[in-house]
Amino acid sequence: MTISKHIIVALLASLLALPVWAENKSDKQADTSLKEERNLIRKGNKLFESKRYGEAEVEYKKALQVNPMSEIGNYNLAAALLQQGGGVKANDKDDKNNPINQAQAILSNLVRTSSDRRLVGNAYYNLGNIDFSREQYQQAIDNYKNCLRRNPDDDKARQNLRLAQKKLQEQQNQDKNQDQQQQQQQQQQQQQQQNQDKNKEKNQNQQNQQSEQQKSIDKNEQKNQGGMSQENIDQIVKTMQNQENAVQQKVNAQKAKEQRASGRRTGNQW
Repeated sequence: MTISKHIIVALLASLLALPVWAENKSDKQADTSLKEERNLIRKGNKLFESKRYGEAEVEYKKALQVNPMSEIGNYNLAAALLQQGGGVKANDKDDKNNPINQAQAILSNLVRTSSDRRLVGNAYYNLGNIDFSREQYQQAIDNYKNCLRRNPDDDKARQNLRLAQKKLQEQQNQDKNQDQQQQQQQQQQQQQQQNQDKNKEKNQNQQNQQSEQQKSIDKNEQKNQGGMSQENIDQIVKTMQNQENAVQQKVNAQKAKEQRASGRRTGNQW
């Protein structure tokens, strides 16, 4: 943990490459515009070293008015903008007025157009730092590698590359853990929903059974209320039996009468 903290401090301390000084080649042969451009860049560099970054920005912009294609002027302007951005931790990446975003646009253009390997390497280094501060570690890694391809001896870029690789691994592990937790939460929610559905279905079945039972009870009660009681039924059966007995007695009496009559007729013949 102590080593990581030391590396982070080193990263912040080496966050921005210093502005590039224009090489003093042949000022005597240069025309007036070139001299003016270099003088403005030198003035801006002195202000930059004095940490008067806003004033340095003004001088670099003046130099670019003289020569808009000046690679040194553009690079140093980006460096001054980065210093005014409150560090490279710019939250709004879509704000065109944000100094960090302005610097990023300038540096991105330089790495595409410049043939100066040292300057391009430094531009990649600063682009890597911007990406690092925004936790875009894979992009930071790519930019640090591009820096080292052009400036193999840049120890700060190599140190920041190792740190970015470590941060990327931590980020990936964190994302993996978050995905697992989210998946577990979804599974738990699905299981809870299934349990709720089962309980709801069970309760509905119980309610249906109770309803059917109640209907059956109500139907039996209605039947009992609309029919005859057992006492009435017994009385009817008894009445029917008495009527049957009376009929049978009449039949028997008629038979006996007929038999007596038949016996008298037979005696008269004798």
